[in-house]
Amino acid sequence: MIMIVKGRFLQLSLILLSALCLATCGVDIPKEKQSSFETMTVQKSDLEVPVKFSAKMKGQADVTIMPQVSGQLMKICVTEGQQVGKGQTLFVIDSRNAQHELESARANLQAANANLQAAISQANSAKLEYESNKNLYDKKIVSNYMLESSLNAYKQAQATVSQAKASVSQAQAAVNHAKVNLGFCTIKSPVAGVIGEITVYAGDQVSPMTQMTIVSGNRQMEAEFSVPESILEEGMTSGYTQSDKARNLANLPEATFIMKNGTEYPIKGRISTVTGVVNATTGSLACKATFPNPDGILYSGIQGTVVLSFHQRDVMVVPQNAVVRLQDKSLVYKVKADSTATAVTVTTADVGNGKDLVVLEGLNVGDRIVTVGANNLQEGQRVLFPTEAKKK
Repeated sequence: MIMIVKGRFLQLSLILLSALCLATCGVDIPKEKQSSFETMTVQKSDLEVPVKFSAKMKGQADVTIMPQVSGQLMKICVTEGQQVGKGQTLFVIDSRNAQHELESARANLQAANANLQAAISQANSAKLEYESNKNLYDKKIVSNYMLESSLNAYKQAQATVSQAKASVSQAQAAVNHAKVNLGFCTIKSPVAGVIGEITVYAGDQVSPMTQMTIVSGNRQMEAEFSVPESILEEGMTSGYTQSDKARNLANLPEATFIMKNGTEYPIKGRISTVTGVVNATTGSLACKATFPNPDGILYSGIQGTVVLSFHQRDVMVVPQNAVVRLQDKSLVYKVKADSTATAVTVTTADVGNGKDLVVLEGLNVGDRIVTVGANNLQEGQRVLFPTEAKKK
């Protein structure tokens, strides 16, 4: 019995001696390391939510250039990408046939005028003869037969004058048509803009079915895109009159155009048109946003992104690092009264700024949630400690 007591005393002495040696040798004993978390209290605030749509640019006055007459293309007066003014010559078609048609039409007009003058002269003579016979008939010098014959001749002469006048009008119309065709041989730009791809070459035979190029009127550009009906309801009220439509468009936010390389176009645009028919397949409406393009930076056909910033009031916004994705669920760790965390399922919507989310369901104003470190949490783990709680 005495030997057992002595053995236990010796064992305890060795343990104390070892601890003393470790302390005197400067060796630190490992302590419990507390994880660091950051928390926030959920509040409601107003928020600008940028919504992005894929878009394609088009000149507001894009015009396809096609000849009005057939013929050989003699000259191309512009180059692709060239800025042109309204009325500037683009192409020249062989005008010899059109010139010949004009000369022939003018000759026919001269002949028609000559026939008209002859008909008028004959009508005047017939009139004088009729008036003379009528005077003689009144004096009972000539018979009724001669009076009727002169009257019929006068009426026939008047009909000939009418036909001659119609021939002159027809000949004049032919001259005007020939002049127009001759003018069509010189193709001019109907708008100011930029020349697109030229699909013809000098010497080609062209016709009214030939597409030669497109002139993009790029002073005003239109970004074409589709918007879900539900989004537009945020900025538009009901109403179908012209004034209602104008007011609804004015209520929509300004548009920003982001090019494919990420560059933001410096001038804001406005939504100018919204179709009145919802696409049954996509549930969206076709829209156009108009952007001023004074420096010609935007080109017809380029693609990019239209961004509309919609204002949302009284929404709960949390940082993205507070939301933990677990399969098809989104979790947020809420701090309970005992400083431990519990996971709650939330429904969120993307804000579009790359750092925040809007909580639609699952949280209430005043809830404290874990932000930094939420990915490393486990259910029931303590996240607030006495010293940290005082700082909060």
